[in-house]
Amino acid sequence: MAPTTALTADQANARLHELTVVDVRTPGEYASGHLPGAHNIPLDHLDTALPSLRTAADRSDLLIVCASGTRSHQACRRLADQGITAATLTGGITAWTQLGHETHRLAGTRTSWAMDRQVRLAAGSLVLTGLIAGQRWNTARWLSAGVAGGLVFSALTNTCGLAKILAKLPHNQPKATDLDDTLTALAGSASG
Repeated sequence: MAPTTALTADQANARLHELTVVDVRTPGEYASGHLPGAHNIPLDHLDTALPSLRTAADRSDLLIVCASGTRSHQACRRLADQGITAATLTGGITAWTQLGHETHRLAGTRTSWAMDRQVRLAAGSLVLTGLIAGQRWNTARWLSAGVAGGLVFSALTNTCGLAKILAKLPHNQPKATDLDDTLTALAGSASG
């Protein structure tokens, strides 16, 4: 197993020119703003990208980025299991932007909501639906109870099943050509 490390936003900014940055958020999240030169490989597609990531890691240090640091930490553990050394950005893009570091946006693309915002909308909508439907059908209240239980489980385990489901929606998926182009770029260049 390869070691994993963490870099603060300031440390990463100072070394950005020598790092290969991989953003593991959904394409919509990535389009809303990402580190300069970052390559987008959603967490769900990490296994497909392993050969390209191994090649890139042989040339320069990898920095894995997400919104808060949770998904990037998961990605770093998965990469470490494959013998690929990578660092996670502590606090993710949230910490990066709070410190005023530069971000890039994809020109001409419609930005999607951040995954945590999508989760809040879906969970809140399901709870509200369960409560309203529960006025007519008592068993509908179980929907609200199920979502509440899922949120508690999510907090206790630091995982999110609803986010995994939402990540599979079409607006959160990369186009095959985009992913192929990203993998080719990673295999052929040290940094973006």
